[in-house]
Amino acid sequence: MFYHFLKYVAIGPILRFGFWPKVSGKDNVPTEGGVILAGNHLSYFDWLFVPLSLPRMVRYVAKAEYFEGPGIKGWLQKQFFTGTGNVPIDRSGATAAEGAMITAKRILNEGHIFGIYPEGTRSHDGRLHKGKVGVAVMAIETGCPVVPVAVIGTDVLAPSGKVFGKWTRPIIKYGTPLDFSQYAGQQGDKAVLRKITDEIMVEIQKLSGQEYVDIYAAEAKKQARGEGHGKGGDRKAS
Repeated sequence: MFYHFLKYVAIGPILRFGFWPKVSGKDNVPTEGGVILAGNHLSYFDWLFVPLSLPRMVRYVAKAEYFEGPGIKGWLQKQFFTGTGNVPIDRSGATAAEGAMITAKRILNEGHIFGIYPEGTRSHDGRLHKGKVGVAVMAIETGCPVVPVAVIGTDVLAPSGKVFGKWTRPIIKYGTPLDFSQYAGQQGDKAVLRKITDEIMVEIQKLSGQEYVDIYAAEAKKQARGEGHGKGGDRKAS
């Protein structure tokens, strides 16, 4: 399987011996069944180090365009993204967010680990931002446990806007699984979704030690560029 080739032969050894990541709490991740990994997002390195630290494959959704393209380049790109656990967004949804949700629920219902960044995008300032409620919808509708995970130091390795920064030893921490089965059937209650999402973000913050700010990461980026000053509305996106 190409995934195992990349993880144990090609890319994995380079990351392990080149960066020597420190991992704690990985026994908190169930060894079978659907699992939602909800983490902070500091760098493109995040989706490489997290799967590297676990024996099970971690799947993420990616743009369908990454799996398409002409010629050998397009084929290689498809093989890389597929081989690293990514799956294309289901375009049957009316929006990309709905398509991502459809795909995520399918992955979880098939018994796989699904990785999600509740912030919705990378943090541009190293702080932990307000989570979007898609992760709560996902947890309620699938009944899968949510395992908070924090990656520390990847923003030093690859700061926002740069391919590579300074070498540092990244740290990956897994928290205790969170069970939200008591909210079954309440995915339409905005207050419940906000409560669940905030609880997940609190657990991520405890692991990462980041400063938390009650504003969406995308909006914070706009404010940093002087493009807006509102907090923005909550969306169902993951």
